[in-house]
Amino acid sequence: MSVKRKGASTSWAESNVTSSTTLVKGSSATSSSSQGSSPKRARPAKRGVKTMPEQYETCDVKDLVVLISNMLMELVRFNDDIPLKDGRLTRFHSRAPPGISIRDYLQRLTTHATLSPPILLSMVYYIDRLCALYPAFTISSLTVHRFLITSATVASKGLSDSFWTNSLYARVGGVSLKELALLELEFLWRVEWRIVPKPEVLVDYYRSLVERSDGYQIGGSSRSGSGSESRSSKAGSSSSRRSDDSSSGGESRADVSPDKIRE
Repeated sequence: MSVKRKGASTSWAESNVTSSTTLVKGSSATSSSSQGSSPKRARPAKRGVKTMPEQYETCDVKDLVVLISNMLMELVRFNDDIPLKDGRLTRFHSRAPPGISIRDYLQRLTTHATLSPPILLSMVYYIDRLCALYPAFTISSLTVHRFLITSATVASKGLSDSFWTNSLYARVGGVSLKELALLELEFLWRVEWRIVPKPEVLVDYYRSLVERSDGYQIGGSSRSGSGSESRSSKAGSSSSRRSDDSSSGGESRADVSPDKIRE
């Protein structure tokens, strides 16, 4: 369940992202019987609605990567406009934003670390939990990559009977083995070592991610383009704003690292 933070809005800002459609000019065809024909107007591409399964366990991880990365990018755009309060930095902060996009990075982790839907949804759950228990942390361009590799490592160990070694997670994530160990320990301490969400919580996060995303629906139920406002505060709402109250105190090989996530 999402935990509200002081000074934080319980609903996300309405996303006014306009998808640009590339218009391809029709080539003027000349024929022997006519001097020329006028250019044809290209028809705008129609985007169909993707139907997601009722049970998150059976959904395609590629779809989840899209949904989660879109949500994370929205949070990053919002939080990057807010200056750091009192210059507070966390271990999750990098010196500069890594040179790999959020979607590509999450897809890399999902592919090479074999992240399943429950693990991916648990990573979204960790956003709310970490922000609620650690007010200095928020999702931004400086923290999102380190948060993703840390939460993927923790969730894999907490929810899977079999998982990879830290050396593989570090190599895939682009951090050193020592740094990943420190990030993992910091993460576990901040969330009070409670890393296994209840199944119904994951269901709630899954439905919230789908309902707030344009072009997606669950089962045969239709939804409006703006999504369900009652559920839009889920899946990272407490990280969409920093608290203003000061008292609230695609490579094919896994061994080819992306741009180094700067320490």
